[in-house]
Amino acid sequence: MMLAVPDLLDKEGVARVRAVIDAGEWIDGNATSGHQSALAKHNRQLAEESAAAREAARLVLDALGRSPLFIAGALPLKIFPPLFNRYGVGETFGTHVDNAVRIHRSSEFRVRSDLSATLFLEEPDAYEGGELVVEDNLGVHAAKLPAGHLLLYPASSLHRVEPVTRGERLASFFWVQSMVRDDAARTILFDLDRSIQAIAAAQGHDDREVIRLTGIYHNLLRRWADT
Repeated sequence: MMLAVPDLLDKEGVARVRAVIDAGEWIDGNATSGHQSALAKHNRQLAEESAAAREAARLVLDALGRSPLFIAGALPLKIFPPLFNRYGVGETFGTHVDNAVRIHRSSEFRVRSDLSATLFLEEPDAYEGGELVVEDNLGVHAAKLPAGHLLLYPASSLHRVEPVTRGERLASFFWVQSMVRDDAARTILFDLDRSIQAIAAAQGHDDREVIRLTGIYHNLLRRWADT
């Protein structure tokens, strides 16, 4: 399942993150690459252990915790500390698959990468190219979202960032280990949750069918979740 989370950061939130990262130390993006990715990756990355990276990651994590849509779609168990990258003219990231397990080098904190996430931090009309392209069983999907919008997609998918031809593309990226490992099961739970919320808005949260469906949701989550 691919899921767009609109306005994870509002304009103020984007400005706060940008003020922090724009003043930070940017290094070769291959600092965190595996062997396969290093062959395809040409960009810059905010130094992972820098004060700017830690502060900006905190701002993004706080926003994730306030987003019911992100929580419903990802069912997060662990989130890798958000990282930040930028692509100038001619920079790109060729087709690749993310590593199955991501390890934070300073703490040995690790996550199984069930979901990849890209949080766009530049408006789409400020640069040309730079689309995030994700390939799945339903085809090829290109995304270039407004600043502050997040895209979630299975980490197992082939994906790439198209070359930038004008301006700069800035984003945060990270990985999520979900309580529910299976993408199809997560999709069922997400669809059921959205239906429950719609019925509750129309009928009230104390409606008997809302209560029954909520019970079904939690019984499925209980069956599938790792905690």
